[in-house]
Amino acid sequence: MKQLSECTVLITGATDGLGKAAARWFAGKGAAVRLHGRNEDKGRRVLEEIEDATGNTDLKYYNGDFSSLDSVSQVSEEILDGEDHIDILINNAGIGGGPKSGGRRGTSRDGFEEIWAVNYLAQVLFTRKLRPLLKKGSRIVNVASIGQAEIDFDDLNIEHRYDGFLAYSRSKLALIMFTFDLAEELDGAGITVNAIHPATLMETNMVNEHFGRSQSSVEEGLDALVSLAASEDTEGVTGEFYDGRRRSKALGQAYDHEARRKLKAQTEEILSGYI
Repeated sequence: MKQLSECTVLITGATDGLGKAAARWFAGKGAAVRLHGRNEDKGRRVLEEIEDATGNTDLKYYNGDFSSLDSVSQVSEEILDGEDHIDILINNAGIGGGPKSGGRRGTSRDGFEEIWAVNYLAQVLFTRKLRPLLKKGSRIVNVASIGQAEIDFDDLNIEHRYDGFLAYSRSKLALIMFTFDLAEELDGAGITVNAIHPATLMETNMVNEHFGRSQSSVEEGLDALVSLAASEDTEGVTGEFYDGRRRSKALGQAYDHEARRKLKAQTEEILSGYI
């Protein structure tokens, strides 16, 4: 792998929590860091904060709302126009659903269940759109969770018996299933794709909002994330799910090829007008 000072790193959801910590870490190592967020003013402030803290001026901010597939497509096009390659793509953007969330089912701008749309559909579209920037040696890291639940293909949009944490857990399993499929697809291109549960209930705004308590620090999650994304020890590793710094096993459905085929087919049908 190239030296980090020679790498371009793109991190989604980089204005808070783990994403922000990762952006600052990579900037401190001299990488060209590209931050994504959904609030332009906040994004610019975070960019300036990281620049002041690290002295790194090779930073850019891209704004896009992952609850809108049009917005995901638009920000992807802006990145394609603005960059010539990406060495490390960290798909960290996401929204939660937990005990404090209540039973409200949100919908995205496109009419999909909101957590499913942001945590899964947007990630797939974003990664697919940016494929031309990913070259041999590039790494993709999808931030997932050990909170996983089997997908009901008869109710993919979770319209019956809605539960926010169930929606979150299904979205994260779907992201892991996408990870495994994409790893197989890109193996011959020398691009690695892995998923990670960085740490359990890190002290972030999302965790505090949906769970009201934390069990681990952002620093713990950051250590695991950058190890997978940038360490020589994980070079060439692909198609794996990590729990912290350890290779682990996802829920069984992630290894069910027929389930992955169904998910891929339904996802491609949804995204066909955007890719």
